[in-house]
Amino acid sequence: MLNFKTVNIFTLIVLIGLFMACWIFSFSFLWFVLIGVIWFSLTALGSGIIGWNYHIKALNSNPSILKNQVAITFDDGPNPEFTPKVLELLKKYQASATFFCIGKQIESHPEIFKSIIDEGHTVGNHTYSHNNVFGFFSTEKVISELEQTNNIVLEKSGLNLNLYRPAFGVTNPRIKKALNITKLQAIGWNKRSLDTTKLSKETVLNRVIKNLKKGDVILLHDSSEKTIWVLEQLLLILQKQNLQAVTVDCLFNIEPYA
Repeated sequence: MLNFKTVNIFTLIVLIGLFMACWIFSFSFLWFVLIGVIWFSLTALGSGIIGWNYHIKALNSNPSILKNQVAITFDDGPNPEFTPKVLELLKKYQASATFFCIGKQIESHPEIFKSIIDEGHTVGNHTYSHNNVFGFFSTEKVISELEQTNNIVLEKSGLNLNLYRPAFGVTNPRIKKALNITKLQAIGWNKRSLDTTKLSKETVLNRVIKNLKKGDVILLHDSSEKTIWVLEQLLLILQKQNLQAVTVDCLFNIEPYA
């Protein structure tokens, strides 16, 4: 399995072999540079592509599920303009979803956060600040962010969160250690919509529905009018394909709260 540990072990073995071979043969220093570049490239990609499970074991999809179910997830809320529109559509089409909320957004919009829970959806941790350099935070800072959001959710709702959506999908050894300490389960995705980019709404929708199948986890953001359009079209398509939108805890048969 391609992960941080196996890549490090293989790289170390190759480097030891090269050093030993240097006593017998003449090797160019560029071979060592090449090994370093390969290691760095794999680690950089593995840290940014959550589906690799390179550093942590995230739940990205459930292809073995027997029921015709998918999970729609929303990151970065609650948003005062768009989250209520998302909730309205989910109610209209009798769909359930999972909202990975930012701590400071919950503080700013507690009534919307409460509405998410009251309407039967699942909530999870998406850090406190969603800082652009979150991937470079120390272990202690990551733990602080996760615990701060957990405490806010506990205060506002009485719920102890079990689920975490990595900010930007980034993972690393420090985040892995923080998750081990906070006992949070990482939830990834296998359908990334890119709805926060400049892609057209039609392109975003096509990314989501291409080869759509039971067990898929779809990543959206409750932060734009584009996503509202995509969501309604998606819900209509799910109905036609006899696929039910459920929460991630239902899809994976796990507990969302402690």
